[in-house]
Amino acid sequence: MSAPAPETGRGTAVDAAELARWNARYSQAEYVFGTAPNAFLSAQAPLLRAGQSALSVADGEGRNSVWLAEQGLSVTAFDFSPPALDKARALAAERGVTVNFEQGDIYGWRWPVAAFDVVVAIFVQFADPVMRAFKFERMRAALKPGGLLLLQGYTPRQLEYRTGGPSALENLYTRELLESSFAGMDILSLQAYERELNEGARHAGMSAVIDLVARQP
Repeated sequence: MSAPAPETGRGTAVDAAELARWNARYSQAEYVFGTAPNAFLSAQAPLLRAGQSALSVADGEGRNSVWLAEQGLSVTAFDFSPPALDKARALAAERGVTVNFEQGDIYGWRWPVAAFDVVVAIFVQFADPVMRAFKFERMRAALKPGGLLLLQGYTPRQLEYRTGGPSALENLYTRELLESSFAGMDILSLQAYERELNEGARHAGMSAVIDLVARQP
């Protein structure tokens, strides 16, 4: 899949080899990360309201976007992998909900401004520091005033556990990184901790994670 390159200094579009790797992963019959929502995301249910608009970034096979739709939200989700989107659409149909699934990568997706009440990014850590800065900037800009950002990722300690996530240290999240990246937002919760994950074959076992809940001014 080709995509427009971002502005000068923002890196390049996702390459064909990376897309092929994820396509192969998502072409498996089973749901790679399971069909249940991410545990951190589902724990935020009290903060969500039916009728809100939500964006799920790099949504994969749909487990999180479908859950958001089940809570009564109007959900848009994008991913760059056609096999992932096929499985996400099948999951939404099985659960009887509607999600606006779109194909696009981090650089090529349309990123509307001030369009969503909730923006969700769960373990979107294939992004190197340049792509991550672009992604974080666009995620924040996509929130309406008062909108909610829900983000979870692995910390550098995850390299000791090797139970999921990237092997590149620079792709992992720290408290300092998230505080700096989302400075000016109202940080409702920012926690780094270790816990057992059971989210499909790729996120299984003791893991080092960090959660961010923040509100747009």
